[in-house]
Amino acid sequence: MRTSADMENGVEKVREMLGRADAVLIGAGAGLSVSAGFTYDGERFRENFADFEKKYGFHDMYTGGFCRFDSLEEQWAYWSRFIFLNRYNDPPKPVYQDLYSLVREKDYFVLTTNVDHCFQKAGFDKKRLFYTQGDYGLWQCSKACHQKTYDNEDAVRQMVARQENMAVPSELVPYCPVCGAPMTMNLRADDLFVQDEGWYAAAGRYDDFVRRHRDTEILYLELGVGMNTPGIIKYPFWQMTYQNPKAAYVCINYGEAYAPREIVRRSVCVNSDIGEVIRTIR
Repeated sequence: MRTSADMENGVEKVREMLGRADAVLIGAGAGLSVSAGFTYDGERFRENFADFEKKYGFHDMYTGGFCRFDSLEEQWAYWSRFIFLNRYNDPPKPVYQDLYSLVREKDYFVLTTNVDHCFQKAGFDKKRLFYTQGDYGLWQCSKACHQKTYDNEDAVRQMVARQENMAVPSELVPYCPVCGAPMTMNLRADDLFVQDEGWYAAAGRYDDFVRRHRDTEILYLELGVGMNTPGIIKYPFWQMTYQNPKAAYVCINYGEAYAPREIVRRSVCVNSDIGEVIRTIR
């Protein structure tokens, strides 16, 4: 593995790679949203979930997502706050907007495991995005009795406005319109994850982008991707860079910036805050 370059040298090399590239494939993980200010713990968590922390003992939003609440009314009080905060509000820092300014004139595509929809809110073309792991803005049947998802914004806003004592009114609890089972988040957690028509359409556009640029001067730009699901972005990016002599690979990730030795001569790894690096490149 290659260790990361210092920021000043790395930024200049990334700028050069972007200038040469015919196309850019962005692979984005949780670290990108963290850089934009969407943190799931600390002060941001306590400001919004102190009551749930006190009752259930978890100390971050991610852990809370796996909690077994006492009732569906409590469950949706938690999730509606969570969704409203992380899906229907903008992150405090303009990292996604800055990134868009770097690639908007390029032939680009985004592959992301993030589910907060920050790319589209920042101006990225919806048809150039593939959210592989779901969307906080969608619900599905908890039993996956049919392959359809449902927009939740109106319901979530009602839940946030009307909840009291850590519970939403019973009439706001969502149930599947087909089988009557409780609805759940459209997030990939097990084999019940619903891949609807929109998911397959986005997957097809991603496959087409990869096919068209298999032998071109493409830049694989990996941002904030950890080792939770390396088989979605990290490993394929390494493999595609290795297979295409014209390709280049960039990894920007605070604390986890590295590349395999097989592509080291065509790689730049920057161990710094993603937002700071992007601003400097601009």
